[in-house]
Amino acid sequence: MTAISEMFKVSPFEPLRHHMRTVKSCVALIWPMFDAVRDQDHEKLLEICHEVFKTEHQADEIKNEIRQSIPKRFFLPVYRGDLLGYVKLQDDMADAAEDVAVLLTLKNLTMHPSLVDPIFEYLAKVKLVCEHTYEISDYLPTLIDGDMTGPEAERAVQMVARVEKDEWEADRLQYTLSQKLYAVEDEMKATDVMLWSKVFEEIGQLANFAEKTGERLRRMLAS
Repeated sequence: MTAISEMFKVSPFEPLRHHMRTVKSCVALIWPMFDAVRDQDHEKLLEICHEVFKTEHQADEIKNEIRQSIPKRFFLPVYRGDLLGYVKLQDDMADAAEDVAVLLTLKNLTMHPSLVDPIFEYLAKVKLVCEHTYEISDYLPTLIDGDMTGPEAERAVQMVARVEKDEWEADRLQYTLSQKLYAVEDEMKATDVMLWSKVFEEIGQLANFAEKTGERLRRMLAS
């Protein structure tokens, strides 16, 4: 019997928490990647990106094992399809981190001086979205202890609402950052403008996936 199968004996959410820990390790590498781009340390950037690819693959393997191990004939306190959807959304977060790594290494990008502060402000907000999503994952055992009802469930709904608010604020920062990017496009290579725009969009996708993970939990609580 696999380790994931053993986890399901403890809680239907324990394998998801295990997967999220790997996703978190992958996503956490985004911020040092941007530090390397800002500092024009291409060698460091490639080193970090290699770690992103490796960690994203590990998350994929755990996701696949969870899919194979979710009990089909035994009672679960939540709908099996929701568990599968939840782990897919978590995995999408790692996929987004990998996509950012790919984009940042397509060519030697530089940050326009006027974009440095807005970029890192945007990144800080997206990081907050992710951190609040990790807190939801850590809260899952408490939900199980409370039978996914009562004050514990109400607290989880509040946590999801906080993630949604953070993601909305991240969307606004992405819009402002894109405006600043196009305000200086005449001072940049056209390919750099296009690539930075795609990078900002992919970071936004990361925040979207984090929000949708919370939405899926709320759906499970309502079912």
